Amino acid sequence: VEAEFVRITTAPLVPRFLAQLDQYTDQLIKVFKNKGGAAGRKIRQILAPATQNETIEKRRECVLRALPLYLNEDPSILFKEYLDSDATAVQRELEQITLGIFTISVEGGDASTPPADVGITIEGVEVLHDLGDMASACAVLMGVIYALNLSYPRELKAFFEVLQKVFLHLDASRLSTKISRTLPELRKSHDRVGPGFTMSSPETLADCDPHPFSHLGSCD
Repeated sequence: VEAEFVRITTAPLVPRFLAQLDQYTDQLIKVFKNKGGAAGRKIRQILAPATQNETIEKRRECVLRALPLYLNEDPSILFKEYLDSDATAVQRELEQITLGIFTISVEGGDASTPPADVGITIEGVEVLHDLGDMASACAVLMGVIYALNLSYPRELKAFFEVLQKVFLHLDASRLSTKISRTLPELRKSHDRVGPGFTMSSPETLADCDPHPFSHLGSCD
């Protein structure tokens, strides 16, 4: 997946994604904590494990889980969590998922316990597993979406825009009004970094031409 992504875009996939995510993590956490209401309470709950486990993997995971909520989107559409105690039940549930990243946690573990497995499911099929951590899985998912010319789920349009344009710097000169207004400080930092890599081809993720997986939703 990563080799195909580099071939098409000339951009490294996982290293660039993780480096950009790390660059914005502290700023995003600060912005997230200012969110009010029910979404703000959920965000603070999601961010809590980052204070209990100082690994970079956990901080990245918490930021990615909180980001959709801050953008008024539902992270449970994409992120699926299970325990390793019932493999049969997990498999049944994965077969019902259209597009998702699953994390199988060790039963009885805590915030410092690495997951038993992290993978990607598309159309009920487990296409990748043993991805290590959720942030790496998000990066690889972007590569899969790109390689297969899939569309973003409409319900997570803003979330995937941040992943594409901010963390991967693809078509980065065209941030939507929603992202510019919702994350103005992020936009300022983003502008200082530069416009990033822009594709002239219709294969650009932001364009999302029709394809067999169009029922996942478009980027329009």
